[in-house]
Amino acid sequence: MVKVPRELHGRRLFGYTLGNFGMILTNMFIGVFIFQYYVYTINLDSVLTSVGISLQLIISAIFSIVFGIIADNKKPGRFGKRRPFLFYGLPIWVFTSIIIWLPPKCPQNNSLYLPTAVFLWSILIIKSIAGSSIMTVHLSMLTEQSQTHENREKIAAVTTFFHIIASILALMLPLIVESILPEPENVKWWEHSGEIIIFYMPWIGTGFTIFALFTIIITFFSVDESFHKSPTLEIRQKRASLRTFYHQMKTPLQDKKYRKHLVVRFFNSISGRILGVIVIPFLTYSLIFTGSKFYIYIIVSILSKILGFSIWRKLLKKNSILKIYKVCIIVSIIASFLELLFLIEFLSIEFELLLFIVTIGTILGSMYGLGLFDPPLASVLVYEAADKVEDTDFDVAVSNISGAYFGLSSFIMAAGQSLASLMIGLILTGSNAENSTIITITLSSMGIFYLLSLFFLKKIKLEKKFISKPVISHEISEEDIFLEK
Repeated sequence: MVKVPRELHGRRLFGYTLGNFGMILTNMFIGVFIFQYYVYTINLDSVLTSVGISLQLIISAIFSIVFGIIADNKKPGRFGKRRPFLFYGLPIWVFTSIIIWLPPKCPQNNSLYLPTAVFLWSILIIKSIAGSSIMTVHLSMLTEQSQTHENREKIAAVTTFFHIIASILALMLPLIVESILPEPENVKWWEHSGEIIIFYMPWIGTGFTIFALFTIIITFFSVDESFHKSPTLEIRQKRASLRTFYHQMKTPLQDKKYRKHLVVRFFNSISGRILGVIVIPFLTYSLIFTGSKFYIYIIVSILSKILGFSIWRKLLKKNSILKIYKVCIIVSIIASFLELLFLIEFLSIEFELLLFIVTIGTILGSMYGLGLFDPPLASVLVYEAADKVEDTDFDVAVSNISGAYFGLSSFIMAAGQSLASLMIGLILTGSNAENSTIITITLSSMGIFYLLSLFFLKKIKLEKKFISKPVISHEISEEDIFLEK
């Protein structure tokens, strides 16, 4: 018998990350355009639309924990332990991701039309529950599928690259549609431009969703959970009672290091949400962008994300994960506070444009570098926690807690985004929505949350044995090695 650590390479690595790419692409597209679609085209009041989006974030946060713990307690079956969860909620998620683009239209004189509001709320809630059953379990697979720190960094790099591609596609296609509208400022469903949007958006959304369906299927057949059949890895199914949830949630909540990691993700998610919501008003009312000038942001977004990914990936290969993570956040802090320079009057157009490219480009490049750090760091902390479990096989310990750990992480991220959305909504009320000073200060406030994130990140210390060499292994026979080759 030969002992080797489990890793993902080649087609298995590609297949595992592809499923995440498909779902992220669809969810990003909905996140980018759903508010504008319902408010400016379907004619639903912005408050009612925001209520639905907030409900989605809250429900998603709660069920991320629920499905993570349910997966931890599931007894491995014919298709594995976590792998079947990829299919449980998939049909519902696919249906809701398509039907969300086909709502009942609000009457011209009634933007408080409840049938449309209830439709949106219901679809978003159902979609978030079904999606949580897939995404949370997909994330929690990482610690079991990959048992070496270097391999998890490789997986995180591929995943982050896919996220960049997804963000580009999700932003580009709506803008392409916008560019062909005869009157972009008049896009209600009864107007000609609105008719064009209502025709194209459901087709684009359906195309993304069908693509996501196939990527999840590919992930299902790419993931191997046969290691659960090992006689040394006996995992018993537990009854998922309220006591079980409480007991298993205690583990990550009592983990001091993981609590700090959660706080880091919380503040990072707030900053990310602020940029996502504020950047367009910032371009419109602070920089006074019009027409083709908006494509400057698209170009900056594409180049900065790709360049940032390459730089952080290269630095990560030569330095420790915590060191580069700190540098990444420090860079984001500096760039965020530099946004305050836009408050100075009489800046030349050339200087404003240069400042915009440097600051926004740096923030975007760093933001998409965070995906290189968070999943591997979380996996290390899961391993450290599993190593402290007494009288239990290490693989069993990891399998019993990873869902709770990653589920709680998803909850914290959703909570941060929800809080950021609420803060922005309260700040940009009434005439503040077009106040360039308030918009600029709000955008620059990202630096405060990144600063808080850095404070807690500095308090995390990792055990070297989980980041320097493979420490976990499973037994395979010489015949298995031959078949794998």
